[in-house]
Parts: sequence; C-alpha cells; structure tokens
Amino acid sequence: MAIRRTADLLTELFGRRGRKYLGCALLLGSVFFANTLTAQTPQRPRILGISHIGLLAHDFEASRAFYGTFLGFAEPYDLKKPDGSLSMTFFKINDNQVIELFPESTPNTDRMTHYSLITDDIEAMRAYLASKGFKVPSQANRARIGNLSFNVKDPDGETVEMVQYMPDGQTMINKGKFLNPNAISDHMTHVGLIVPPPMDVEYKFYTDVLGFKEFWQGSADGKTLSYVNLRVPDDTDYDEFILTKDVPPPTARGVAHHLCLQVPSVPAAVAKLEAEPYYKEVYKREIEIHVGKNHKRQANLFDPDGTRVELMEPDTVEGTPAASSTAPPPQ
Repeated sequence: MAIRRTADLLTELFGRRGRKYLGCALLLGSVFFANTLTAQTPQRPRILGISHIGLLAHDFEASRAFYGTFLGFAEPYDLKKPDGSLSMTFFKINDNQVIELFPESTPNTDRMTHYSLITDDIEAMRAYLASKGFKVPSQANRARIGNLSFNVKDPDGETVEMVQYMPDGQTMINKGKFLNPNAISDHMTHVGLIVPPPMDVEYKFYTDVLGFKEFWQGSADGKTLSYVNLRVPDDTDYDEFILTKDVPPPTARGVAHHLCLQVPSVPAAVAKLEAEPYYKEVYKREIEIHVGKNHKRQANLFDPDGTRVELMEPDTVEGTPAASSTAPPPQ
C-alpha cells in the first residue's frame, strides 16, 4: 500500500515519469539487495586436488615395506605417540600428495580411514560447509606437521579432510625433497569410494556443494552402472564412485576403497616391479595387465591388508576418450 501511495503521489507530481522513476528505483534496490545477500553468503574456495589417502596397517612393517621398498616412495617424516610408539608415517608421491599409513587400533575394520582434499583457504571452506548445514569444527586445526585442516563427513559417512598447506608446514618446507626418482609413480590421480544406493545424495554433495564435475560413467556388465568419475573443480584429480547395491564387510572393502597411481606405461611399470627383490621374495603374486572399462591400460596391486593400488596409464589405448555408459545405477 505504501508503494502504491508513493506511486500515485509521484504520478500526480511528475505524471507517468514518476512511476517510471519509482520502477527504476525499485529495480536498483532489488539488485543491490541481491548483491548484498551474495556478498554475505560464504563462497566455496578452490579445491586444488587430492592431498592424501589414510590407510590402516595390521602388520605395519609389512605395509611399510610394500609402499616404501616395493613401490619406492620415500618417508619424509613420521609421527610418534606420547609413549614414543609410532602414530603414523607418510609416503611421499609428489610435493602435494602422500599416503598416510597408520598402525591399526582395531582389527578387521575398513582399511581406509579418510581421504583429503587440498584447498587454498581453509577458513573459507569451513565457513562455506557450515553455511550448507554440514557439521564442522569452530575452527581449523593445526596439524602436527604444520598444515591447517578439519574433517567433514560426506552423506555416506566417509571422512573427508580439508587441508591447506601452510608456508611453515612440513609439506611446503620439504618441497622438492624426498622425491625418489625410482618410485613407481609421481601422481595419485584418484581415490575410490564405495557408494551404495541411492547415489543421488552423495552425488549432490560432491557436485552441488563441492563443485566436482562428472566426466565419465562406466558399467562392468553393461546393464547396471558401476563407476562414476567426478573431477575436482580446480585440478585434474578425481573421485571414483564404486556403485554397489550391497556394501561389502569392512575387511572386504579394499578392492573398492583404492588409490590409483598414474604411470606412463603399465607394462614397463609391471616389469620394473617384477624385477624387484621384494616381488620375488615377498609379493609373489601375478600382476595382470588389462584394459579397463575406461579403455585405459591398467594393473592392480594389493598391499598386505588387501587395499588395491591401481596402476593406470593417462590415455586410452585408442587415444580418444571412452564413451560413458547410459546404464542405470543400482537400486
């Protein structure tokens, strides 16, 4: 009513131009209000790739030999508990990526404890996720190696650690160091996550909230969707959804909860591994080379706890991207 009376008064004073002036004023006001709301709503900071995957080891020294001796990754540092026993160690893949290995606290549990994404503004990420209704701490934590991080649970209950590398943290201090040129790979391209039906809630968390972009879907049998690949918004790393109607027991999740290491040539990488004394004396398992549903040549390794380490070439065997499956997801 007040706006109508104002419009009538302006019409009386200025004719039809009065209403026009009021309309322009209202339009400008609404634009200003909308921009103000946008400025006040936390925006998602960048996600720069996968930082690490955390794995549990039943026999810590056996797993340490697998990742260090067999795969060739250097250990830049480890962390101790107050009693002096080992808390965890790090295997460095490149300057931004590591594998975190923990002694198990409880046997027969899922070997993957969490995986981590890199952001360039940890506080902005925390505020953004809080604004979306996700449970996050009141502030990021300063990790013992000096980086800032916090954990959030995705809709399926997996722990996702958000981390920002700090200038005085060990990650940046050791940039360019502890890189073994003979390591089997220098890039972890993706991490595999088990996703039971319905897929929609998990999918929306990664796409609508975190900004991941789907770029491929695959089916193992041609009838039901098996894989969904979602790339982080600001890099080429990605998550691979492993779709399954029935979630396997914790001790059998290592095939799906996996990490993928990129290699220029899978046959060359397998030949290198098979020439290692560790392979002949400890591993002693056939390493099968095959072409995956994504048309990329690959081979699977398994650590002492059954966690799959996938070796994969960057390009398809044809040199062109594989077509996505149109099969429906499990119900």
